[in-house]
Amino acid sequence: MGRRKSISVIFTAAVFIILEMAALAMLRSNGVLQQMWISKGVHAVSAEVWGRMESIRDYFSLRKANDELANENFVLSLELNRYREMTGTDLSGTVAGQADTAGGFRYVPATIVKMGNNSQHNYMIIGKGSEDGIVEDAGIITSKGALGIVDAVSRHYSYVISFWNSGISVSARIGRQGPVGPLSWDGRSSAGAILSEIPHHIEIEKGDTVFTSGYSSIFPPDIPLGVTGEWQVVNGATYRIRVHLFEDSAMLRYVTVVSNSGRKELEELENR
Repeated sequence: MGRRKSISVIFTAAVFIILEMAALAMLRSNGVLQQMWISKGVHAVSAEVWGRMESIRDYFSLRKANDELANENFVLSLELNRYREMTGTDLSGTVAGQADTAGGFRYVPATIVKMGNNSQHNYMIIGKGSEDGIVEDAGIITSKGALGIVDAVSRHYSYVISFWNSGISVSARIGRQGPVGPLSWDGRSSAGAILSEIPHHIEIEKGDTVFTSGYSSIFPPDIPLGVTGEWQVVNGATYRIRVHLFEDSAMLRYVTVVSNSGRKELEELENR
């Protein structure tokens, strides 16, 4: 009985659908007004379906962004705990969204409001300026990369020369104790970079993690940048190593502005 009932329901539904289609066909043949009415109905349904699909896409995009932020917060929490252990300082009173200072560097969260990424001279504009304590030559970072250097500052915004620019490089180290050299964008891929001037006698392996060296007065040490790939020998003396970057410029929105409170003193000492 159950099987017969199921067949009967399916048959009834099929007949209903056929009759509905026939009715629609008759309406379409009865004049312009009916056709317009049907077209509006179809467009309304299409718009509803498209809107719901976009909402679903937005939901999963937001979920991915939240996962990225959660991971970045986790990494920053580990760094904060390490700083507390080293200095015995309690930073529990720090207010979210305000500047934080650690290890001689001052950190300010910011949002990218515009990005130019269609040339060899890419840039960003962030939504923090001089009123937020941003200064020229401050670094722009995330937990997965060093992204650029502040070039100009207004009251509420800052212009940043992006790492994805033919005129910028970052002092980078292979591993936490390995050799140091300049890391620059390869000029092609948003995830591609070149690490240069690594001595030929150094043993390297594909997949080694590359970090900021800390030798720069702009960026703090030990920010993970990417992993090593293929390499070649240049002039029989140094390696030129391809690096796959962790950070993808196409996915960027939230960044951190970092400024070295002792930079002027370092520069004065170097210029003596």
